[in-house]
Amino acid sequence: MLDQATYLENRHLEKMMIQQKNDTPKALILGATGGIGREVTHQLSKAGWLINALKRGAYHPTENDNITWFQGDALNQADVEAAAQGCCVILHGVNPPGYKHWEDLVLPMLNNTIAVAKKIGACIILPGTVYNYGPDAFPLLNELSLQNPVTKKGQIRVEMERRLQDFSEQGGQVIIVRAGDFFGPNAANNWFSQGLIKPNKPVKNIKNPSTTNVGHQWAYLPDVAATMLKLIETRHTLDAFATFHMSGFWDQDGTQMAKAIRRVVEKHTRKAPNISVFPWWLMPLIAPFNETLREMMEMKYLWQQPIRMNNSKLLAQLGEEPTTPIDQAVENTLKGLGCLP
Repeated sequence: MLDQATYLENRHLEKMMIQQKNDTPKALILGATGGIGREVTHQLSKAGWLINALKRGAYHPTENDNITWFQGDALNQADVEAAAQGCCVILHGVNPPGYKHWEDLVLPMLNNTIAVAKKIGACIILPGTVYNYGPDAFPLLNELSLQNPVTKKGQIRVEMERRLQDFSEQGGQVIIVRAGDFFGPNAANNWFSQGLIKPNKPVKNIKNPSTTNVGHQWAYLPDVAATMLKLIETRHTLDAFATFHMSGFWDQDGTQMAKAIRRVVEKHTRKAPNISVFPWWLMPLIAPFNETLREMMEMKYLWQQPIRMNNSKLLAQLGEEPTTPIDQAVENTLKGLGCLP
């Protein structure tokens, strides 16, 4: 049996551990199984945050003690509120399944996030997109560039940010991190994995959607998540409505990403895959039967002209932008997508 002194010491340590856990910051991740949500979950957890994660359908307990899973839907405000208890940050990284029915689902989901953030006093983090901009803002974008989108999806994104700005003017806090086309080891629904290569298959042919000699901006998801983490941890020094642009990987002539994929594949297989032009001509024939392809076709204009983001504001805030060398980022991505032996 423990003596009285040892018992009291153990009780004191137990109380300290409980108090420490209660003081640990907690974040709600909406879209925790998606590309950006999964990366932010991983990096916040690694940094010592507690994570509440909302997931549609059945879920399985995680081995990570920092993560608590909640079953629910971002379209249900009660589900979001139940999962958000004790959270000081909400990452709104959720999208409709398969990116379908955007016009019907995206804004109601955001409304729920805003309503819950108001109740609990949480900061909202949003992954931004270039869809917000039209040709009048190209080729170099900064945080003050005019947002005159030319697509339905772009108009919805602008409305999302307008509602978030309203929230910030009512006492809330918002951080928006805008980056190029996402790619990463846990992201299967993007141009990298749906256009250039095919997940879970050896890379024998790379279909490049870029127009010749037209630059394109990419964003490696672990770098985006690392940037968000740094901004979240300095959120008390930011404006109520804070937007930041990332530079990411700038493919200056539209061929560098495809060439990086080829280098990495050749390194692992000693065979260099072919690089061909993405079959844009075929898409209008298939798109009527595939809603995801219709959404992709709407963004074709982003591949026909150079669009680059100025990250000066981000550098002024953080001092540097988290950046992984492109070949390493591509190798990690191809391994995660099951494309390398």
